[in-house]
Amino acid sequence: MKRIAYATAAVLALGACSPDAPAPKVTVAPSSTAAVPALATTTVHPLPGAGAAPFDRARQLQAPPGWTVTVWARVPAARLLAWTPDGRLLVSRPKGGDVVALIPAPGDAPPAQRTLVSGLNQPHGLAFAGSTLYVAESDRVDAFTYANGAVSGKRVVADGLPDAKSPDLRGAYAHALKSVAVGEDGTLYISIGSTGNVSAEDRNAHPERAAILRVPPGGGSPTVFARGVRNGTGLAVDPGGAVWTAVNNRDNIAYPYAGDEQGEVRQAYVNDHPLEPLARLTQGRDLGWPYCNPDPDLRPGEKDSPISYTRRPFVRDIQTNRDGTKLDCASLPPVEQGMGAHSAPLGLSFVPSPGLAGGYGPGALVGVHGSWNRRPPRAPEVSFFAWRDGTLGPQQTLLTGFQGDNGSRWGRPVMAVQGPDHALYVSDDLAGAVYRVTAP
Repeated sequence: MKRIAYATAAVLALGACSPDAPAPKVTVAPSSTAAVPALATTTVHPLPGAGAAPFDRARQLQAPPGWTVTVWARVPAARLLAWTPDGRLLVSRPKGGDVVALIPAPGDAPPAQRTLVSGLNQPHGLAFAGSTLYVAESDRVDAFTYANGAVSGKRVVADGLPDAKSPDLRGAYAHALKSVAVGEDGTLYISIGSTGNVSAEDRNAHPERAAILRVPPGGGSPTVFARGVRNGTGLAVDPGGAVWTAVNNRDNIAYPYAGDEQGEVRQAYVNDHPLEPLARLTQGRDLGWPYCNPDPDLRPGEKDSPISYTRRPFVRDIQTNRDGTKLDCASLPPVEQGMGAHSAPLGLSFVPSPGLAGGYGPGALVGVHGSWNRRPPRAPEVSFFAWRDGTLGPQQTLLTGFQGDNGSRWGRPVMAVQGPDHALYVSDDLAGAVYRVTAP
C-alpha cells in the first residue's frame, strides 16, 4: 500500500537532502508520550564576561515554568561533561585536544577555568570510578588518578581503537569520537562509531566498529558487548547497573514496504525514519545497523500512520537486507525508547533519586544535537526520560528554543548533567557555552 506521495528522491550516501521537500504530516500516538508540563519562555542570562556572541543579543529558551537559564561559562566547542569527586565540572574539547575544569565560585560569580589535561587525540568521553578518571581519545582510553584538581599516573587501558589514522580506513572515518562509561563492577564500556552511514564491513572489522566494546575490571583486551550500534555516542549506566546507549541512526533509508515506491529514497519518509534508539544493552545485543531499522510506524505501510517511539520493532532495510538473509530483523528485541529520526542524540546521563525538581523525579537526560538532513530540521533540545519501575519512559522536552523558525540555530546542546547543587549543567558546542539551569 502506498504510504504518501513523496518529494524528490535523495541519494543514499551522506549527501545533503533537498531543502525543497515538504514536511510530512506526522501523528504521534498518545501512548508514546508522557504527560509533559507546559514549557514557558525564559530569557537566557549571561554571567559577567559571558556575553559575547551569540549572547550579545537577547536569547530566549522554553523551559519548565519558573526555571532559569544562565550562561555559566564560555567554553569553545564544549562537548561531554563529568563531575569530579571534589565538585568541579569537566568539559571535553575534542577540537582543542584537552579537558577543561570549571571550578564553581560563590554566589553568582562565574566559575574559574583550568586546563586539566592537554595534548590528547580528540578527547571526548569522560567517566569517573572513585578517584580514577577515564578519558576516551579517538584511538584509546586513558586512566588518570585524580586528586585536588589535578591528574597524575596516566595509563592506557584500551589501545588500538579505530580512528582516521587506522591503516585500513585510510583517513575515512565519520564517527571517530569515542564515549566511555564505567559499570558498577569496574567494567569499562566504550562506544565505537561506524565508519560511515552504511559501511557493513564495520561488523567484521577487528576491533569491531559500530559497536559497544567491553573491557573487564582490571583491564584486558576489549571484546564486543553490543553490535549494530551505528553511533552510540550517548553511553551511561542506569541506577540498576545496566548500560544504555542513545544512538545516531542511519540517514537516507529507502521506503521498505510493497508498492510503487519500494526501494526509493524519499525525503518525506526519510524525515521520520528510522527512529533514534535509546536502548538498554545486554551482552550480545544487536541493534540491527545497517540491516534492520527500528520503525516508529504503528500501522506500517499505511499513509499517515501514527508513530510511537516506545517498544518499537525492527523492519528490514530494503537496500542492505532486501531478502532478510543478512539479519533476521523480527528476531531482534524491540527498542525500549527512542526519539524522532535525525534527532542526533549525543550526551546521555542519569539523574538518580530524588531526581529533578518540578515533579520530574529521577530519569535520563539526553542532549539532542538536531538534524542535518531532515526538512524541516529536527530542533536541538535537552530531553528527559523518566525512570519508572526499572526502565525509561517516553521522551519529554525539557529545554528547547535553540532553533529559529527558518531552521537557523544559535545553539546546539550536547550533554546535560545534574550538579552537586541539583542544578542542571548543559554543554553547547555551537554557542561555546555551558548553561546552568535551575528550578524555583
